[in-house]
Amino acid sequence: MQTPQILIVEDEQVTRNTLKSIFEAEGYNVFEASDGDEMHQILSNHHVHLVIMDINLPGKNGLLLARELREQGDMALMFLTGRDNEVDKILGLEIGADDYITKPFNPRELTIRARNLLTRALSSVNGSEEKRNVDVYTFNGWTLDINSRSLINPEGETFKLPRSEFRALLHFCENPGKIQTRAELLKKMTGRDLKPHDRTVDVTIRRIRKHFESHSDTPEIIATIHGEGYRFCGEIEEQ
Repeated sequence: MQTPQILIVEDEQVTRNTLKSIFEAEGYNVFEASDGDEMHQILSNHHVHLVIMDINLPGKNGLLLARELREQGDMALMFLTGRDNEVDKILGLEIGADDYITKPFNPRELTIRARNLLTRALSSVNGSEEKRNVDVYTFNGWTLDINSRSLINPEGETFKLPRSEFRALLHFCENPGKIQTRAELLKKMTGRDLKPHDRTVDVTIRRIRKHFESHSDTPEIIATIHGEGYRFCGEIEEQ
């Protein structure tokens, strides 16, 4: 079995050492970076499955670096930061972070969340998602390519989807017309249980909708079912 590889991007040496010890005790390979330059250098030489990153970093902050990560890679991303700020959390999720935890953190909770993200990251690397009965889902002129995790619009433009968006949209395509609760979607996206005031699902759905809203002739693809969750309304073409 492939050993999970984690990259910690944190400018505080004490915190880096603590995180390194926690995850090495779990049997993971751990790399360290104090800023964006060191992060990119490590990523160019190693295949990392999960990046755990602070927001308040020297030079480019974590939000800017997260955008770069989403453009060049498909590793899981967790923000770990002392900035207990709702705006920062929403921005992080908008960019495509898979999870967000604030300092001071509970080591047990942190390792559980990281393990859930790594389980999905490694299953993808091992090709479990590529062994489905279909390689693409086509609906209303759009295509969801499972192998490349991309959404292709009617004009042929391709958009690489962050992990959380891809998992949510894939689940919708696999269950067209069925109401999906926020708890079900969050479990599919991140592997964790829904907690009060968790807006991860809502932010992810808003990001997905932006793709479709750019085309005025595209009907509503994901409908909000008030008090229950969301429903996929696209017309899936038979394969």
